[in-house]
Amino acid sequence: MSDNFRSRAITEGLERAPNRAMLRAVGFKDGDFAKPIVGIASAYSTITPCNAGLDRFARRAEQVLRQAGAMPQIFGTITVSDGISMGTEGMRYSLVSREVIADSIETACGAQRMDGLLAIGGCDKNMPGAMIAIARLDIPAIFVYGGTIKPGHHAGRDLTVVSVFEAVGAAGAGRMPQDELLEIERRACPGAGSCGGMFTANTMSAAIEAMGMSLPRSSTMAAEDQETADSAARSADVLFEAVHARRLPRSILTRKAFENAIAVVMAIGGSTNAVLHLLAIARAAGVPLALEDFEAARRRVPVLCDLKPSGRYVTTDLHRAGGIPQVMRMLYANGALHGDALTIDGRTVAEVIKDVPTRPSADQDVIRPWDRPLAPQGHIVILRGNLAPEGAVAKVSGHGSHEITGPARVFDSEEACLAAILAGNIKPGDVIVIRYEGPKGGPGMREMLAPTAALIGAGLGETVGLITDGRFSGGSHGLVVGHVAPEAALGGPLALVQEGDSITIDAGRGDLRINVGDRILAARRAKWHAPAPRYTSGVLAKYARLVSSSSHGAVTDA
Repeated sequence: MSDNFRSRAITEGLERAPNRAMLRAVGFKDGDFAKPIVGIASAYSTITPCNAGLDRFARRAEQVLRQAGAMPQIFGTITVSDGISMGTEGMRYSLVSREVIADSIETACGAQRMDGLLAIGGCDKNMPGAMIAIARLDIPAIFVYGGTIKPGHHAGRDLTVVSVFEAVGAAGAGRMPQDELLEIERRACPGAGSCGGMFTANTMSAAIEAMGMSLPRSSTMAAEDQETADSAARSADVLFEAVHARRLPRSILTRKAFENAIAVVMAIGGSTNAVLHLLAIARAAGVPLALEDFEAARRRVPVLCDLKPSGRYVTTDLHRAGGIPQVMRMLYANGALHGDALTIDGRTVAEVIKDVPTRPSADQDVIRPWDRPLAPQGHIVILRGNLAPEGAVAKVSGHGSHEITGPARVFDSEEACLAAILAGNIKPGDVIVIRYEGPKGGPGMREMLAPTAALIGAGLGETVGLITDGRFSGGSHGLVVGHVAPEAALGGPLALVQEGDSITIDAGRGDLRINVGDRILAARRAKWHAPAPRYTSGVLAKYARLVSSSSHGAVTDA
């Protein structure tokens, strides 16, 4: 984009008359062709509660941009509800949707030569999909989060959608009556908004705020509250200023911004999916980022927030306690955040958080003081070993087990594993292996929330390990290891595991290994054959052909 707006080119020359004619049909008048054209990419949909309220934010942003002197143009992009598709064949499309969202936003903005972009999203893949597109396009842009759902309530406790998955496991194990399960199902999701714990949606909204690409405090607002609509309006004002100031995303999405995002993810106990998505966004922005960067951050950043799924509180509680600015201020005060990183409104991070107290309020315990953390180091651990030469991602809680050695229980699909758990066939000390669920093998790298929640519900969450080349929901917790690379479909070591093999998960040492001799593994490899692809046409087949390793973000434009 030149120093003048792309749209001004439309006014130049007789050859532009057809362009002007088309734009007149959507409301442009003579004086409008010199104004910046700002795209509003809205993931509004009634498919999922995460996105059901986004249209009013898009309309509010449109109004503000028009009043400011821009020509806003709303266009839609897709969403997939992870919660609805979880545990089904449909979940294979979830990670695929991240690429579709990124491609569609890039395509619309690139084709229409837009001068700026305001992207609005709710469900898990909306955020990284939009951010990948923003990084590729490098036109002035801002992200607007649709907000978190408020918690449901039953029997004196807060509920999230994960409460239902865990109740299924409890009911299957005979630890909960069916009518109790039904009551939890009825009450868990009371209205619009993304899943209420520190699951993937709220983790990624927090990461985007930490990177400076959304407004302060916007990542923890509730979808149904007025402040969220007001934040969308303020975001439109900030974007309009950024368009005139030529404030570009790649000047904000620097190495320091990604390190800030990783630090925040560790401090809030965020989803392991942040690893996958931040790697992908960094690649789109041209910023070197690797699994080792997450491990380096883990060692220096404690877990400060007591949030679900492994903690007690939901994201609306975090918001009332000070939100992400409070967490960032504490990180900055203790040398774990880059204060000179830029944000979309032109200020540095240090300037944004300068008035936030260095210690959290004493009248809450959602955010712990730095000297009294929930865990002394981060909860996302990068593992390597003879089962994961390219790396794997573990999620460990401060109060749970960090090590297990036990017999492998091998399943070639999520469904087979879930059936075994619900049938009572998994015992304490077992190490579950779910393979052929990676980016290519799945295809789509499904999340394993149903098996992990069933283990928690059955009382096995702290005594059973689980390893997969698939992913985990942000709602998963326990001693779980995902993103194992190379994946089984490519002949990774996970494909060679047999029932009963001794496997060790040692998060303390960063080790994931099969305790079987190299000669035996070599003999197994000589007999191994890649399974036939599950899909041979359509978007899943295309994705399987293009997708990279999870250790590189599972991108499709490598």
